[in-house]
Amino acid sequence: MIIFNVRLIKTIAVPLLICVILVLPVDGQTRPDGSAPQFLYPEFTKSKVRMKNGQMQNIMLNYNTVSEKMVFQKDEKLYDMANPEMIDTVFLQDSRFVPVGKVFYRIVLVAPVAFYAQYKGELQPPGTPAGYGGTSQVSNTKNMSSVQLSTGYYNLDLPADYTVKTNIIYWYSKAGNMLSFVNERQFLKLNTDKETELKQFIKQNKIRFDRLPDIVKLAEYYNQLIQ
Repeated sequence: MIIFNVRLIKTIAVPLLICVILVLPVDGQTRPDGSAPQFLYPEFTKSKVRMKNGQMQNIMLNYNTVSEKMVFQKDEKLYDMANPEMIDTVFLQDSRFVPVGKVFYRIVLVAPVAFYAQYKGELQPPGTPAGYGGTSQVSNTKNMSSVQLSTGYYNLDLPADYTVKTNIIYWYSKAGNMLSFVNERQFLKLNTDKETELKQFIKQNKIRFDRLPDIVKLAEYYNQLIQ
């Protein structure tokens, strides 16, 4: 669970420009369906980017869960989107993303108390023999972390047999702080004053915290509950 203070940043007019920090070839390690495991969506799709000065730009986008950067495609190359502080909202597929620092959060619900989802991809090394015919993912982790990698590395081919495990961290604002949770226990701990009602709602509606539509339902109920 993470807590940090919310700070309001004044919006300034900026030119309609998306900066890049690295140019990378399109080919990458793919799943059976042809998609790359580090990306949130199976393919790059035509999306819209609204700048803080109100201007719009159409661009082919996807979200890299490992680097937590928006990545856009142009002339069969991939570019990391830099300067997220210039961006107001990204409209990607059927979702909206907003910049938070140097990463992007997906908007779960727009309400008096808004909820967000942060996707964090974790690079999983291939298993190695661990005795008794088993495998271990621990021994190879140090080898990967010792390599000096550029930010855009995770848009390229992943090492052979590496996979990506994507975790979702949910965020919402309470008493001027942004609070995070990943499961029922953490969420209830953050809302002890409403624990009975929330626990009952979660049980009756069979809310699963690994399903975004369920979190939308929970966020809607939470807003009704605190009115």
